[in-house]
Amino acid sequence: MRIRLESVYVSDLDKALAFYTDVLGFEKRRDVPVGDARFVTVVSPEERGGAELILEPCGEHPATKTFKRALYEEGIPLTAFLVDDLAREYARLTALGVRFRGPPKRHGSESMATLDDTCGNFIMLYQEHAERTAQE
Repeated sequence: MRIRLESVYVSDLDKALAFYTDVLGFEKRRDVPVGDARFVTVVSPEERGGAELILEPCGEHPATKTFKRALYEEGIPLTAFLVDDLAREYARLTALGVRFRGPPKRHGSESMATLDDTCGNFIMLYQEHAERTAQE
C-alpha cells in the first residue's frame, strides 16, 4: 500500500495553484476538466513520480468549509511538507511575503514552522535532523 494522492481543500483553486507552484515551488502535474470543475494536482520537482497533492475546491463540499475553518481557528496545520533546510525555506518564503505563525522551532529531532497558504489552511514545514536528542 502506498500514498499517491493527498488532498488539500482550498477556497480558490486558481489562487491555490499559483501559491503552491509560484511560491512553494511545486509543479502542476494534472489539470483535467471534470464537468464544471477541474481535477488539479501538484507534485514536488524533487519527486515528480511521487505523491500528488490534489488542490480540492471546498465550494462543492459544505462540510469541508466547517472542517477547514475549525482547524484554521485552532491553528492546526492541515498537512505537512518535509524540507531539507527549514531555515533556508523560511527565509526564502518570508522574502516572498508568506506569512508564518512564527519562526522555526526545534522539537526533539525535528524543526517545524507553520505557514498560511492564503487559501484557508495552515501548512507545516518540517525538517528532520540526523542527530537524536537525549530524550529520544
